[in-house]
Amino acid sequence: MTKLLGYISLGCAKNLVDTEVMLGLLKDNGYAITDDLNEADLIIINTCTFIEKAKEESINTILEAAQYKEQGRCKGLIVAGCLSQQYQDELFTEIPEIDALIGTGAWDQVMVAVDAIEHGNRSCIMENITNIYDERMPRIQTTPRYSAYVKIAEGCNNGCTFCIIPKVRGAFRSRTIESIKAEVERLADAGVKEIVLIAQDTTSYGIDLNNGKPLLTKLLKELTKVEGIEWIRMLYLYPTFFSDELLDIIVNEPKLCKYVDIPLQHVNNDILKQMNRRDSREDIERLLKKIRNASTHVTLRTSIIVGFPGETDEQFEELCEFVKDIKFDNMGVFTYSQEEGTIAGAREDQVPEEVKEDRYHTLMSIQAAISEENNRDLEGTIDYAMVEELEEGDNDTLLGKGRLKSQAPDVDGNMYIEDCGDKVKPGDILKVQVEQGFAYDVVATIVE
Repeated sequence: MTKLLGYISLGCAKNLVDTEVMLGLLKDNGYAITDDLNEADLIIINTCTFIEKAKEESINTILEAAQYKEQGRCKGLIVAGCLSQQYQDELFTEIPEIDALIGTGAWDQVMVAVDAIEHGNRSCIMENITNIYDERMPRIQTTPRYSAYVKIAEGCNNGCTFCIIPKVRGAFRSRTIESIKAEVERLADAGVKEIVLIAQDTTSYGIDLNNGKPLLTKLLKELTKVEGIEWIRMLYLYPTFFSDELLDIIVNEPKLCKYVDIPLQHVNNDILKQMNRRDSREDIERLLKKIRNASTHVTLRTSIIVGFPGETDEQFEELCEFVKDIKFDNMGVFTYSQEEGTIAGAREDQVPEEVKEDRYHTLMSIQAAISEENNRDLEGTIDYAMVEELEEGDNDTLLGKGRLKSQAPDVDGNMYIEDCGDKVKPGDILKVQVEQGFAYDVVATIVE
């Protein structure tokens, strides 16, 4: 009888790649995946601990999955990822339903955990967090068949005072160009058209392999040669190593999406210094000016933290005015989360929760108006779009839902085609004209 595996992957796309590798290892050892946790013999939860809300979601998900040991077929519950790495002792003690804990560097030991469960033992596997997957690892793609994430590096050296990631993920370490290209070729052979390159700090790719000098542009030049890949997108492009050479290849290479995701977190120089960010407001403005002045329009996305310890009303107002001035195409806003084990978390000048929430809603309201204005400016323009879903529309028409080339999966808005005919299928890349722009989404028609 086939053993059934249920899984839940929480947190970022980087975590999802780890999940996909664990699924590949389990499949190679006789497991089949089920979407019904009630039918699963084994359940894996890959957790996130980046902010307090992520921790709460992880804990609640573990407790909900634990119920299947009583109500369903589940004989083993494995908890993996960042929460396991950070709180191994507490989790094992307080949630006895957990059969195995797997740290962030131990995903390749998942069958060791399964073997222990089959022998009636609990296990806690926390290998040295220097591990990183390569192209030889089996991997089951859980994203749509035409789009996949590719992790090019693991860990982080930046030491931001608000962030626990270096402690749970280890030092920054890059995969080789050969390994990444081999994986992308395999994905292309499987029908993937879009790859999204990810790392904790993507622009630092290669600094550990090349005497402190990044290799991202060299990697991109190799990946653009892979047949079948039509879109290459990058997330988490920190500003420090964002070079003119990188901007040049983004602007001029047809396969590269004209899309730049720069996690800035703040713009006030005092706050940036207290965050231990490497770049000043002046550095940031110089870079953004270069991007805005490029010969081709480049979509700009960022992420911002409000309510960092000690953030004053004046510093927040400076941030708001900066956002109004730059007019980012997309922006994610987070309220500061006081994390145990971080420098910022130990500070006594924490901003009250109600103030953080007010600042969050104020900044999101500013950005919503900017995004709507930007999307309205797209009306009448022609772009390429990827269809992801088809639904029945009015009058027996098909409604297409997807993304423009300027929209990233999971984090940005959507593109809708109200009547896309009967020849379109998910994964198709179409030439479209934007007809209407809204705060987050756009409506388009197909250009024949």
